[in-house]
Amino acid sequence: MKTIPEDLLYAIALTMVPNVGAIQARILLEHFSCARDIFKAGSRDLESVPGIGVIRAKSIRAFRDFPAAEKELLFIEKSRVKAILYNDDEYPKRLHHCDDPPSVLYYKGNADLNVPKVLSIVGTRRETEYGRDVLSEIMADLAGTGILILSGLAYGIDAIAHRQALKNGLPTIGVLAHGLDRLYPSLHHSLAREMLQQGGLITDFTSGVKPDKQNFPKRNRIVAGMADALLVVESGITGGSMISVNMAGSYNREVFAIPGRIHDHKSEGCNKLIKENKAGLVRSAEDILTHMNWTNEPRPIKVQQEIFYHLSRDEEKIMQLLKENGNMHIEGLQQACKLGPAAFSSALLNLEMESLLRVYPGRIYGPANPG
Repeated sequence: MKTIPEDLLYAIALTMVPNVGAIQARILLEHFSCARDIFKAGSRDLESVPGIGVIRAKSIRAFRDFPAAEKELLFIEKSRVKAILYNDDEYPKRLHHCDDPPSVLYYKGNADLNVPKVLSIVGTRRETEYGRDVLSEIMADLAGTGILILSGLAYGIDAIAHRQALKNGLPTIGVLAHGLDRLYPSLHHSLAREMLQQGGLITDFTSGVKPDKQNFPKRNRIVAGMADALLVVESGITGGSMISVNMAGSYNREVFAIPGRIHDHKSEGCNKLIKENKAGLVRSAEDILTHMNWTNEPRPIKVQQEIFYHLSRDEEKIMQLLKENGNMHIEGLQQACKLGPAAFSSALLNLEMESLLRVYPGRIYGPANPG
């Protein structure tokens, strides 16, 4: 789907409307299909959308700061930034399965955002030699797998993950807590330049937005939501890494952790996650690859006549229900499948990634080739 400037202008404007956050933007976009229709809608139509109500409808109707959106359009064109809208084909499909996906993503780079395997890595900004060495060993063993490595380009574990990905030939993307007109921390400029050649930088913040404290939890939801699994390497029991873990859990993502010494406060968070069965214990890359069923063997090419032969039982169950009942809302589909949230989300995502499902406004799912 090629985005015309008018659609992009209204999509950017939607992110600037007071009282309308990521969750409300998703609801509106699924109801109206495109941002332009949201601003053209009447008050009653807006108020009738679940979760919007009178106050948000008034904020949308009263919005007049379109020059700010036009200014962002100029920055995008001048800086060769790719703006990806929620309904675009290039939009990370994994984020469609989150409650609060960004309605616009700003991206510079060459990595495919919808590769089959994505691993996010988070951890302390002040790593120990142990954390550095273990992560380096794991990354070396992931070489050749094609896994996309995602992190936040921060000091410590984030930067090590990015550098090791580059060293071992893996694509890597940094998720930023500010606009693409700057880079934080500034010491990572050379690292970021390398990543643009073997991955990229992505954010949902417009130019001019600084890396303020409140932006990092918002950034972390993308780190968690864009991945299939999240690996924690050295973390205390509080902080940004644990925020990412909680978000990953809410998105039904797999969580892994590197165990540490019992008296090492930088491993308290990892050890606690493992103890409480909130994260799988990882001693090597093989633990991740085995659990995620990430092998180097290519998946069989599907043909419509043999579709069920290649699907897992959970995937087959979803496709069979859609074949029998036609298009279904995501909640009704999950109830009919009788699958747990994690299993259902994983199966649905796999089917969407294989282009076997079609997603319609309102979180309605149907087979890509009905009949």
